[in-house]
Amino acid sequence: MKKALVIIALSILVVSCNKATEVKEVKTAYVDTSVLMNEYNESKDLEAKYKAQAEEKGRQLQAEITRFKQDAANFQSQAQANGQAWAQQRGAELQKREQQLGYAQQALSQQLQQEIGVERDSLISGVKKFIKDYGKKNGYSYIYGTGDAATILYAEEKFDITKDLIKALNEKYKATPKTDAPKEEAKK
Repeated sequence: MKKALVIIALSILVVSCNKATEVKEVKTAYVDTSVLMNEYNESKDLEAKYKAQAEEKGRQLQAEITRFKQDAANFQSQAQANGQAWAQQRGAELQKREQQLGYAQQALSQQLQQEIGVERDSLISGVKKFIKDYGKKNGYSYIYGTGDAATILYAEEKFDITKDLIKALNEKYKATPKTDAPKEEAKK
């Protein structure tokens, strides 16, 4: 009886070992995310938009700073002529104004960073979704990222699909109607 069980077990083992294992080809690629974001037209447009906004708002603030500097220069020349009490009062006003200008600069910088951050997050989210769809459509099992947040230490260049993705993203962006309103994806 034990011999029969051993023979059956060995038979099952031999039959199961003879089955060929299915090996599925794994298609992989990588994307240089730094190059992708630098070459993607929507990213370039976003950068240009906020650079222009920063320059415009900066000009307004710079004009105020120039007026302050002129007032400070006038204060020094008028301080002796108008007396110590006037100089102390006017000096305190100038210090307060200088402090307000500093706060205004900080507020402007924070506002611009916050605004670009929201749109940049939306852009990155859209690019990630596009890469996911691109991978599915083109039969990739994995698409890795290199660049700023490197997740690959080495890859053969033949697996680099960065240029293909830039071309596809730019074609999609070119076909998309342009609006100044924040994208719906940012609200989701």
